Amino acid sequence: MFLHSRTPQLPTPEQALRGRPEPTFTVPDRHTVLGTPLLGPYPEGLEIADFGMGCFWGAERKFWQLPAGVYTTLVGYQGGFTEHPTYEEACSGLTGHTEAVRVVYDPSVVSYERLLQVFWESHNPTQGFRQGNDVGTQYRSAIYTHTPAQAATATASREAYQKVLTGSGYGTITTELLPAEGRTFYPAEGYHQQYLDKNPAGYCGIGGTGVSCPIGVAPADG
Repeated sequence: MFLHSRTPQLPTPEQALRGRPEPTFTVPDRHTVLGTPLLGPYPEGLEIADFGMGCFWGAERKFWQLPAGVYTTLVGYQGGFTEHPTYEEACSGLTGHTEAVRVVYDPSVVSYERLLQVFWESHNPTQGFRQGNDVGTQYRSAIYTHTPAQAATATASREAYQKVLTGSGYGTITTELLPAEGRTFYPAEGYHQQYLDKNPAGYCGIGGTGVSCPIGVAPADG
């Protein structure tokens, strides 16, 4: 990944790279660990969760390693303006996208709250446009929700985690929490998909605060 010396700033829509109407690469058919299709349509009853938590190589692995309930995972670019960006474009800081992980899961087996717990505990959500030594807008913390129930659950979990982080001496959570609608998830190049399965000794910049996130914090009807 890349270390930027300048202070990162999100581009405006006018400043962002335009992109292209179609991707310049293909995405593999199957998950190298789970053996499931990477791209939809997915089986009925499954739901989608989208997270940004720094370098997507290590972030993706956190979710495919869950013991049950995750159908597939894939990495991509989300939350910005550039259509079908490349990795190099995302790293330029001129797309507005963050490195994201899409988790397709069975809510009858693993709850969205459990995914949120993995999300919060696997990175430091108080660092703004960085994770550790990885600096840039593409490393910002983000949650893009697909339903009102997800939005309510994510908001409740953020509030609960802020309390325990504050008690442990950390600052304000900077996580971007927005609807996924209108924020297209663009799959990343094939070599990024399940990168740490293909390269077990590869770089992983993921590291949490060591502060546990309470679960069971969502409203009863959420």
